[in-house]
Amino acid sequence: MTDARSDIERPLIAHLLELRLRLLRGSIGLLVVLACLLPFANKLYGYLAQPLLAKLPKGGQLIATQVASPFFAPMKLAFFVALLVSMPWLLYQAWAFVAPGLYKREKRLALPLLSSALLLFYAGCAFAYFLVLPMVFGFLARVTPAGVAMMTDITSYLDFVLVLFLAFGLAFELPVALVILALLGWVTPEQLREGRGYAVVGIFIIAAVLTPPDVVSQLMLAIPMCLLYEAGIIAAKFVTPRKQADGASA
Repeated sequence: MTDARSDIERPLIAHLLELRLRLLRGSIGLLVVLACLLPFANKLYGYLAQPLLAKLPKGGQLIATQVASPFFAPMKLAFFVALLVSMPWLLYQAWAFVAPGLYKREKRLALPLLSSALLLFYAGCAFAYFLVLPMVFGFLARVTPAGVAMMTDITSYLDFVLVLFLAFGLAFELPVALVILALLGWVTPEQLREGRGYAVVGIFIIAAVLTPPDVVSQLMLAIPMCLLYEAGIIAAKFVTPRKQADGASA
């Protein structure tokens, strides 16, 4: 009885040790990237502030309403950028931990899904920075009442932009989510097509919840999500087993 229990405990301990090793390696990689970015934290914040500064009137600038904001806001941004940069390394550590327990077909499908999810998240953040933020701040600058100066706090601005980055990054994961649902057999491409109308309504509701209360950012999130929904239907059609598709059509 004791031998059997020890045989069970050995694999468990080995898994825990492997998990600790992967977490340690991932944390070290993140800290190394963060240490490299910290000297450039102020420059990173300057780049992030460009979409707003470009739309402010001449002489407009960001302000710091708290004593420690000039220090903590760039540090917070540096950590977020370090997390984005080190994400491939972190995902690799997670993959190295779970891959030995996967079947061959699962491994063959998981790698493209992970890569696609990472690239789509980056694409969502880039879309928010280069297209959404200039349009949103341009709209807000135009509707600002006369006599009111736009003087945004640096911490509030950072929080606003990070929320948009996360919202667009996660929203761009929609095709991956649809493919996973199709692989699990919970939905079929035909069901996704039939539910397109409900999906569009849901997308606009999600866009209204995730984005600031302005029409521009809501439309800028909802329209790409509708296109990504169609891309997800196409991708799901390719990965869905033929027997499942035939059964659904029958």
